[in-house]
Amino acid sequence: MLALDVRNISKNYAHFQLKDVSFQLEKGYIMGFIGANGAGKTTAIKTILNLIHLDSGEIYILGKELLKHEVELKQEIGSAFGDIDFYSRCKIKALTNVIKKFYRNWDDEAYYNYLKRFNLNENKKIAELSTGMKVKYRLAIALSHGAKLLILDEPTSGLDPVARDNLLNIFQELVQDGDVSILFSTHITSDLEKCADYITYIHNGQIVNSAEKEEFIDNYRLLNGKESQFPLIQHQLIAYKKNSFGFTGLIHTRDFDSSLQIKASVPSLEEIMIYFAKKEDLHG
Repeated sequence: MLALDVRNISKNYAHFQLKDVSFQLEKGYIMGFIGANGAGKTTAIKTILNLIHLDSGEIYILGKELLKHEVELKQEIGSAFGDIDFYSRCKIKALTNVIKKFYRNWDDEAYYNYLKRFNLNENKKIAELSTGMKVKYRLAIALSHGAKLLILDEPTSGLDPVARDNLLNIFQELVQDGDVSILFSTHITSDLEKCADYITYIHNGQIVNSAEKEEFIDNYRLLNGKESQFPLIQHQLIAYKKNSFGFTGLIHTRDFDSSLQIKASVPSLEEIMIYFAKKEDLHG
């Protein structure tokens, strides 16, 4: 069963377009949603939650169309955004008492376990929380009402490396029984290399690729060649950088001719993103 099925969603703004975005997340897996700032990650996530009205396309969550079953499905979704602030003068305890009334499956025991795990003091005011603590509080809320699909926008932003690692461990624990699925956007690609099962890459409002993580990375090769070899491969390269030794460039694995004897390696997710951004510089 699919936890999330995004079908050809589009949204037009004066200076930006989300164009026919489609991808699927199977139940019980973690999908990393990557792209540069301004690529459309947050816009896409907000359309999936119906916080932004679609111009076209359809969204299915747990097999049901979102627009027809929104009230029911919102009980099954946990969400957290990096750019939303809470009532800063409220104490955590007071704010939670308001929020939990909206969820029929709210679990106080789970909530207090997450407060303890995240080292959150419910008597603190929101204004007294660091950026990282605010992220943890959003997640404690999202994780405490039995959500089957977590949709998280930059959830690890503002966390130190130890806190990020703990959070990624929680994500992996949550999907172990196959009941919970997670979509989270991030620009910290090392997080995805640790915990994501699938990667969806959005660039300029369009999906470049959506695939199982190893398959996604295996679609590309990073080349290191001599200056004399550059003309032989230039037109196949997605993007490249020239240096004093020759060049480095990203290529689709299917386009690489190994007989050219150019050194090739498997790129990281970060390198893939950097070279797609470089493509804009070269052709834009």
